[in-house]
Amino acid sequence: MDWVPVVFVTFKLIVLCTGMFYAIKWHYDQGKKEKEKGKERRAVLRASLTVAAIFVLLLVGLGVVTFDLAKMLGLELSFP
Repeated sequence: MDWVPVVFVTFKLIVLCTGMFYAIKWHYDQGKKEKEKGKERRAVLRASLTVAAIFVLLLVGLGVVTFDLAKMLGLELSFP
């Protein structure tokens, strides 16, 4: 049996297990930090939702104004 696949597979398993350990540890530590920053996260989420809602309303308003302007100029707006 060739020794190269055994060494490479063993090395790959060691590297993947080490990476998984540190990934799980990092996510666990981030979870601890999230509990401390819960109120700040809610404020940021509320502000981002407000900005997104305003953006959608402005986008709908722009579409309505564009549609009315195109209709007023006599452009054909029907689908074939």
